[in-house]
Amino acid sequence: MAGSNKDILYLFDRPFEPVYVPKGEEKVAFDIPPEYLTDRYRPVAVSVLNRFNDDTNAKISVKQISIPNLDLPMQLGRRDPFSLFIPSHRRMASRLIDIFLGMRTYEDFLSISVYCRDRINPSMFIYALSVAILHRPDTKNLPIPSLHEIFPDKYMDGGIFSRAKEEANVVPAGSRIPIEIPLDYTASDLDEEHRVAYWREDVGINLHHWHWHLVYPFDGDRSIVNKDRRGELFYYMHQQVMARYNAERLCNRLPRVKRLNNLHEPIPEAYFPKLDSLVASRTWPSRPAGAKLYDINRPVDQVQFDLQDMERWRDRIYEAIHTGSVMNDQGQRVQLTEKGGIDVLGNMVEASILTPNPNLYGDLHNFGHIAISYCHDPDHRYLESFGIMGDSATAMRDPVFYRWHAFINDIFLEHKNTLPAYERNQLDYPGIEIRGLQVATPNQPSNILMTFWNKSDVDLSRGLDFTPRGPVLARFTHLNHAGFTYRIDVNNRNSNNQMGTVRIFLGPKHDERSIPLNIRDQQQLMIELDKFTVTLRPGQNTITRSSKDSSVTIPFEKTFRNLDSNRPSGGENLEQFNLCGCGWPQHMLLPKGTVAGFPMHLFVMISDFTGDMVEQAEPVGCSDAGSYCGIRDRKYPDARSMGYPFDRRPRAGVESLQQFLTPNMAVTEISVKFSDSVLPRTRSGSVDNTLTFV
Repeated sequence: MAGSNKDILYLFDRPFEPVYVPKGEEKVAFDIPPEYLTDRYRPVAVSVLNRFNDDTNAKISVKQISIPNLDLPMQLGRRDPFSLFIPSHRRMASRLIDIFLGMRTYEDFLSISVYCRDRINPSMFIYALSVAILHRPDTKNLPIPSLHEIFPDKYMDGGIFSRAKEEANVVPAGSRIPIEIPLDYTASDLDEEHRVAYWREDVGINLHHWHWHLVYPFDGDRSIVNKDRRGELFYYMHQQVMARYNAERLCNRLPRVKRLNNLHEPIPEAYFPKLDSLVASRTWPSRPAGAKLYDINRPVDQVQFDLQDMERWRDRIYEAIHTGSVMNDQGQRVQLTEKGGIDVLGNMVEASILTPNPNLYGDLHNFGHIAISYCHDPDHRYLESFGIMGDSATAMRDPVFYRWHAFINDIFLEHKNTLPAYERNQLDYPGIEIRGLQVATPNQPSNILMTFWNKSDVDLSRGLDFTPRGPVLARFTHLNHAGFTYRIDVNNRNSNNQMGTVRIFLGPKHDERSIPLNIRDQQQLMIELDKFTVTLRPGQNTITRSSKDSSVTIPFEKTFRNLDSNRPSGGENLEQFNLCGCGWPQHMLLPKGTVAGFPMHLFVMISDFTGDMVEQAEPVGCSDAGSYCGIRDRKYPDARSMGYPFDRRPRAGVESLQQFLTPNMAVTEISVKFSDSVLPRTRSGSVDNTLTFV
């Protein structure tokens, strides 16, 4: 078989089946040297390597190379759970990534990956391989398979898998029907937090969080960690998650999230994930209501710390914010500047390798995840592993994730509140006036947005080891919205063309008591919907923009369509389809709203492009969702602070959103109406729905 750099993607198929077992619908196997067999199979090498020949359509030749030292990454057992939040696991993964990135040629990279696949913990292997593929120049344009195809156990009820294997073993591939996953399977409505479980447990939302941490690893070679404004993006991406979640809660008659700022109080929110780990052959631990955090002492995981350690790190971070400077590891003071301070602070709070002083400022964010995920067994006396807060692929399912990140976001807000407010001249764009603003949904009055339920399928077959081939589908019920169009009427009073950046935000109008929000609270709930560049001719201009072109989302197909069976056949279309995979899911662009209509403020600003512009080459492919994920191999595509103009306290005398406006801004009230029914998709892969709603 002629080799290509896409061959390495077969290593994502069925993580526990050996590399010499045929992969994919094409039944492709790796032709490996006998020395690459694990110790279990090496004594019977000939019979093992010949056993699957009749079922193999093609083979990928793997050359033998000198194997580097793998002692560190092999310390984690094949069936042990893996967590990037645990420092020892982080070091193992970092070493494996370094090995993968250090291979001089693609052939060597393929060879070491094949060698490692049957020896290394599958979760750690898939993570390290994904990071390496995304960052190697000879593979970075390959489409990484979605994690829900590789490890479906992270995203659905464990009871599904026995049914899925039964379907695969009994029913021919062409006659299989999707297995329905109930919308309510983790709790009942007796738990009020369950009202937003559809949001927390959404496949696309959890994939976004996992993939963001692939693109922005916080440990490893400095060349892949030290991306432009990485620390600031850690702040902004999570701040936007919190704004979206709080908007969702208000739509469901729930109060905004309370910060987890007291580590010694019981956690009132319970969570029973109903997930079974196929990798670790265990059930993910649950957390009952009233659980408390404890000092962690788990020699088996090489992790030991006290809650007091976290409190000391918190106090030192606040001291740095209030003095306006941090102490680096050479004992020098580094100023938290108006422009770059948030970037330093982001890396310090997350504790990436870019943190200025790890000994002084510690590992606050990550150890918070660890303390919560081990609260059921802090000293390993029950031989339990971490809960879902210990895995970036599952953490967003848990209500406590948002309480922890409300606290983390409050640290960043403390810094933002030390900065001077934007004055009118920093917000205005002289000569540019927005005269009209509305959104249009097909078959609806102006300024009405519609949401509803859809059902979509996910193919589990890539993650079901040792079962017959062919698709095995799970059917999810998820939120979606009707496609809509923005219309913005702008007057350019200047005598020549002007370039501007259109910034579109959406925020709730009222708080949980139905009282109008003041600007200080509302700006923390503003959801970025889109950001794009326009050229304005002198005089009247009308800007139209489809919701599907959002700068924060990735296309619907990335979550709910099998890339292997729907990829275009080469050329420009193929390049367009090879998505990074990092970005907010298109089907969750809008909050749910309410049946009666949830009132929200749609805000639009056109800022002066001379202050927005970033001098750099145009991106080549992989530029979806730049607002939340940046652009691969480029600087962040906006010179302004992330979240501008809502990232700082309002100027003196401004108490409401209307008072905040300058002529280049506009706000209009819209209503998000929810139809509590399952509507069919109008066509495969589409988020548009032009049905008449009743």
